[in-house]
Amino acid sequence: MREGCWQTGFAVDLAGRTLGILGLGRIGSRIAAFGRFLGMRVIAWGPTLTDERAATADVTRVGLDDVFRESDVVSVHLRLSDRTRGLVTARQLGLMKPTAFLVNTARGPIVDERALLDVLKRGTIAGAALDVFDEEPLPSNHPLLALDNVLLSPHMGYVTQESYHQFFSQVVENLEIYFRGEVPPRALNPEVLARR
Repeated sequence: MREGCWQTGFAVDLAGRTLGILGLGRIGSRIAAFGRFLGMRVIAWGPTLTDERAATADVTRVGLDDVFRESDVVSVHLRLSDRTRGLVTARQLGLMKPTAFLVNTARGPIVDERALLDVLKRGTIAGAALDVFDEEPLPSNHPLLALDNVLLSPHMGYVTQESYHQFFSQVVENLEIYFRGEVPPRALNPEVLARR
């Protein structure tokens, strides 16, 4: 639009496509519901995902490789841990369709960044949308910035006025409760605070 262009390519319909979700927790489940709302078939994998939990979210549990093989969009919603660091390798990315997209809004190191750069440069997947990276903030000379099949944004997550108001209000509330000699209701270690 800034260059004066209008409809220079084709968009992609999501209805009837397959959305693959890595990590069907709180956020992944919401993405699954959104995918179903758009008319997508939704499949999921997670290191602790069971058939019962998948059925509760109205998705089909499949193997990790099947998510990459079958999906038109793979969306990552896992916590970064020793178990998930480097989980998405060149092998998984190589299973993706040439028309498929990878979305990572979880944590950068879950996806092998060099392998992702390789498939994006070669065009063996259609593209990626990323707001998390191995190095944050993304350096100004990073190769991802030169690719036209990547949508990049800073990891905003909960960086909203509403979230920050809630966070800081809870801090003040918890401090007031603690100084009254009580245990705050959302304490992660209530047994330690109760002994003081």
